[in-house]
Amino acid sequence: MSDTLPAAADEAHAPVESDHQRVFLVVVDDTPEMRVALRYACLRARRTGGRVALLRVIDKGDFQHWAAVGALMREEARTAAEQLVQELAAPVVRISGQIPVLYIAEGDPKQVLLELIEEAPEIKILVLAAAPGSNPGPLISFLTKRYIGRLRIPVTLVPGGLSDAEIDQLT
Repeated sequence: MSDTLPAAADEAHAPVESDHQRVFLVVVDDTPEMRVALRYACLRARRTGGRVALLRVIDKGDFQHWAAVGALMREEARTAAEQLVQELAAPVVRISGQIPVLYIAEGDPKQVLLELIEEAPEIKILVLAAAPGSNPGPLISFLTKRYIGRLRIPVTLVPGGLSDAEIDQLT
């Protein structure tokens, strides 16, 4: 067993091949702790030669109105989602040194996340920040109660109340 530890340690410090970049996925939502997860993912990507991916999910349930109104609302939500991920892309590039991968999808956020992880083999780590307090958030609760054992990638949970300086020290 001790023979495998040095090799694993050497591999952890080996240069990252550009075709096999480790992609850190961050779910973009409207919570304050999302920015903590994003900063953490950016710093980890920079330090490991990886890349950040941003996933913004538009909830399909919001458009159950008349067809024309629903289509207009869907278009407005898509435009807002595109604008948000584009705004977040600038700090991702500044911090990580890489242009992020951007995903925008419509549907149930939990299901979209699970499907994306299964369909995108380049995604190697999911980074989420837990809300300060007793409830870590709906996505973390969902994953840890039902799906954590079925995921093909590790999940990094970052305390959502960390300051930028604290995140910098952790990475």
